[in-house]
Amino acid sequence: MNPSDLDFSVPRLGECRIPSPMANSHTVDEMDHVLYHSHLPTIEEYLKAGNSPPVLEKAGPRERIYFDPSKLKCGIVTCGGLCPGLNDVIRAIVMSLYHHYGVQTVFGFPYGYEGLSPRHRHTPLELTPKMVARIHDEGGTILGSSRGPQDVSEMVDTLERMNVGILFTIGGDGTLRGAQAIAGEVGRRGLKIGVIGVPKTIDNDISCVQRSFGFETAVSEAGRAIVSAHTEATGARNGVGLVKLMGRESGFIAAFAALACNDVNFCLVPEIPFTLDGFLKALEARLERKGHAVIVVGEGAGQDLMQTGGERDASGNVRFGDIGLFLRDGINEHFKGLGRELTLKYIDPSYIIRSVPANAHDSAFCLLLGHNAVHAGMAGRTSMVVGDWGGEFTHVPIAMAVSRRKKIDPRGRLWSIVLASTGQPAVM
Repeated sequence: MNPSDLDFSVPRLGECRIPSPMANSHTVDEMDHVLYHSHLPTIEEYLKAGNSPPVLEKAGPRERIYFDPSKLKCGIVTCGGLCPGLNDVIRAIVMSLYHHYGVQTVFGFPYGYEGLSPRHRHTPLELTPKMVARIHDEGGTILGSSRGPQDVSEMVDTLERMNVGILFTIGGDGTLRGAQAIAGEVGRRGLKIGVIGVPKTIDNDISCVQRSFGFETAVSEAGRAIVSAHTEATGARNGVGLVKLMGRESGFIAAFAALACNDVNFCLVPEIPFTLDGFLKALEARLERKGHAVIVVGEGAGQDLMQTGGERDASGNVRFGDIGLFLRDGINEHFKGLGRELTLKYIDPSYIIRSVPANAHDSAFCLLLGHNAVHAGMAGRTSMVVGDWGGEFTHVPIAMAVSRRKKIDPRGRLWSIVLASTGQPAVM
């Protein structure tokens, strides 16, 4: 990303004139920001050129707010695939609106953006502290979810008709693009409706956000599958444990799971190309040396090795070939052709990983994301997502969050550590 592209200014609905009920808490000064770059030489380059280094707004409660809580109505949608922590974020938003600001009306729109479209005839839920009190103990989302876009004009009609002042959108890249479109239509109509995003994707692939909720739980749950794969691999002569994990275009789950479970011998991710022949030769060498192997592969890896029809799902994503089954069959056929005995166990825990409740650390992270989303919305911010950067919570314009997909750098520190941990060849 070029320095000239780093515009982190967040749109505002107007001037904040109302004293905040949170004024007695630790409020954030409007001039308080977080440096985007943490590398000193990079910052010095900006200063030498007479420019200020790029910064992000620091999240948190303000002394003055834009909306009158006694008159405000809010809405929440959860979109895209399931993810650990969805219910935690819903609960955190509802509790913060009620208890921090005194907002009495919070609607939950069922099945993502479908809930904002009258043609689907979904009835909004009125969310109360009592209703959401224990939902964080469960996986999934009490609101349901869906993929795919809806008519933006119809969705804004619904918000206007129901007098919703802030819409909280919980989702990943596609959800945030939808939120950006809603905010754009709101602006064209001259309405005063805030649109605040909360980053949800276990792939951890949203730009300008160091981590999204659910990622840590996904890595932890993936570790259980890897432990099982290792047990199976070491329990047989020439045993191979193959685990496929989520990660369409970004292999962060596979990479961090491989580091967390130091029994992984091959980590294949979408960002690092490999050939089937090169991989199989490396696997042969591993089995010759050690007699077993554990392989972790992200779902988007090796797509160039398979013939796919280019079909797209409801979210507009290209339907990928199944790299797990492709490798399973390819490995078995290869060693059969060599006349070598092989015992391969294939594990695909994808839907187990994404449907479990958040672990303790993720749950706390969700609480803070939800609270800071509410603080941002009450302070009149819009078309933004709450982020986590440099150990601080921040405000990120949606335009920046969706500007590109965050990926593993093949020449970066993370991948270098993965190679050192697995011992796999750098090029296969």
